[in-house]
Amino acid sequence: MNGLLERWVANGLFALLWALGRLPLGLQQGLGRRVGDLMRLLNGREWRVAQRNLALCVPDMGLTERDALARESLRETGCLLLETCRLWTRPLADGLALIHEVENADLLEQALARGKGVIVAAPHLGNWELLNQYLASKAPISVVYRPPRQAFVERVIQRGRHHPGVSQVRAEAAGVRSLFRTLLAGGMLGILPDQQPKQGDGEFAPFFGVEALTMSLLTRLLQRSEAEVVFAWAQRLPASQGFKIVFLPGETAMHDADSASAIAALNRGVEACVRRAMAQYQWGYKRFSISPPGQPHRYDGHL
Repeated sequence: MNGLLERWVANGLFALLWALGRLPLGLQQGLGRRVGDLMRLLNGREWRVAQRNLALCVPDMGLTERDALARESLRETGCLLLETCRLWTRPLADGLALIHEVENADLLEQALARGKGVIVAAPHLGNWELLNQYLASKAPISVVYRPPRQAFVERVIQRGRHHPGVSQVRAEAAGVRSLFRTLLAGGMLGILPDQQPKQGDGEFAPFFGVEALTMSLLTRLLQRSEAEVVFAWAQRLPASQGFKIVFLPGETAMHDADSASAIAALNRGVEACVRRAMAQYQWGYKRFSISPPGQPHRYDGHL
């Protein structure tokens, strides 16, 4: 796809997001839940992945309960999709107005006050786009992202996340160097800690008891700086009442020189967040698509 066509497609897609973003929050979330139901009724990949992930991560949960959790997770994912249309196409103040409560706000405030750098580890939980906006309202933040395959999608992402105080950094060599500089200057980073890295860019560590290839970037940043890490997510409140921002502390073991210990602590932190709002985790994400050497593929026969 040439550059001109990419711009046309990106502009057309953003126009669609803009139109959906004008809907009231209640209607957006209602449509999102229907999108999630459709993914289940069509036996889509997200539904099958969610079922498999939950079978791996909570094997003691009954099948009926797991299916209900998978169904609700897809509905919450649908809400995220429609909410993103709003957050990417409206002023920052509109998103901030959706936040009605902040739990453990002092964790972020104290970490910023230290002036040694802050890494906010934000799992695929709740609405991380709204979390980014809240963080940017407190201090400038560099948000790490993995470039999508399609260039026009990246154009849309960059345009949607272009808010005051937000810098977008590609997860590649040049970007990583800039992350170190940001931390050394006392700045703030936002990272999705449960995004599966490429083979060779991470280590295996337990996540809900399942060996998961886990990024080493975050723990390397901690080892080479005096930064502090906090976990955070924007939790969806019932009945379209908005959101609650939640902060949890990271384990000191995440600073260990031993990478296996540090990465295991990282996954424990993610798991602690997820257990607070199981249905709002993106269980439809193929978190375990890369298996440890010598072990079978975790999704074979299921997808």
